[in-house]
Amino acid sequence: MIRKPLLAACAAGLLALTAACSGGGGAGGEGDETALTYLVFETPSLTAKFWDDSIAAAQAEVPGAKINKIVAPSTDRDAYAKQLQQSGQFPDLLQSITPSNFVGAGLLKPYDKTWIDANFLLPSANTLKGEVYIPPTNSQIVPQVYYNKELFTKAGITAAPKNWAEFLDACAKLKASGVTPIELGGADPFAASMPLVGIVSADILGKNKNWLQDRYADKVKFADANVVTAVQKYRTLVGNGYFDKGALGVKYADSITRFTGGKSAMYPMGSWFLGSVPKENADNFGSFPWPTDDGSVVVPFVGGGSMAISAKAEDSAMAENFGRAWSLNPANLKALIETDGAFPMIKGKTLDDYGVTVSQVFKDSYAYVGQDNNKVNAIGWATNDDALPPGLNDAFYASAQALFSGDDVAGEMKKLDEAWKTATQ
Repeated sequence: MIRKPLLAACAAGLLALTAACSGGGGAGGEGDETALTYLVFETPSLTAKFWDDSIAAAQAEVPGAKINKIVAPSTDRDAYAKQLQQSGQFPDLLQSITPSNFVGAGLLKPYDKTWIDANFLLPSANTLKGEVYIPPTNSQIVPQVYYNKELFTKAGITAAPKNWAEFLDACAKLKASGVTPIELGGADPFAASMPLVGIVSADILGKNKNWLQDRYADKVKFADANVVTAVQKYRTLVGNGYFDKGALGVKYADSITRFTGGKSAMYPMGSWFLGSVPKENADNFGSFPWPTDDGSVVVPFVGGGSMAISAKAEDSAMAENFGRAWSLNPANLKALIETDGAFPMIKGKTLDDYGVTVSQVFKDSYAYVGQDNNKVNAIGWATNDDALPPGLNDAFYASAQALFSGDDVAGEMKKLDEAWKTATQ
């Protein structure tokens, strides 16, 4: 589970509501039960019922655990967790956060490595400085480019683009046919950044998997000529009118509806979109990797996972047991596969073992996970050692929105370097 943040607007009411079940767990509840606070987030796919059912299933395997659910006011769990921490209410369990934002302050406890190695296909997918703070239960590709086959056919496009030149040609044909070539939910910063995530992951990380580590070592910069040249591709797409002119006003949820409703032909988005593919015409949708100049396949891969454990929990053993039970529950993975497009990464299981019903585009997309291809840690989405420094995600999102309206690519890349310096001082 990797769903990333919309900008948070803190709800004071929620802070007050959670005060009664403050972080640190501790004995409480009824009888011999131990209260654990659990920060989750709700989306159209991951509903309150999903969380309640998944909590109940894990509780059944961990006698004595009483879970007090806290719902983040937006999907930006990191920001909300920090607010709770500042008010002395840091949760005992935190769903799908970015560990690098909390490990430095000693707030998280790592999982037992023996258990991680025994249960997951890529046990090191989420490794941060040698430790695993979120079990790597699933993975996603961020982004893939999803496309409407019918709109492609009407525009005279016979196959999915395999390189950048073919991608531009497809955009031109789609625009000429009267359809918006590329959907963009630009009002929500994380969604606005998807084209940049694709471009930088494919053109920069695809040629140097160690680019982010080199950036930490100050060997490379965003302002370097090769990065500026790559990001200029985004300005080409904008300048050629391949997005809706009002894309910065389109909310993420509305961008899904617009694309699945046939108002746009392509949609660069994380593979969680697969959970939104309409069942009634699922065969009308396909996907392809973000195109590179030479047609080589680069897969911006992200190891997802479940929950982190607070190092401050009074009963950290029970908290970890709950995290283990939740992470390995087949019903949870089934729901995440079908509704949130998660690619399961638990050892010894196939899709059939989960009893899921998925579309062909899901199967085609999932195939990239098992293929021998050039997988890179998608910029801005990794929760391992390639995670961006605190605050850089927001700076990256801001640059994406700014570059939709302005053409100062070099200036925006310089701002990212300045933000990096500030974040790592």
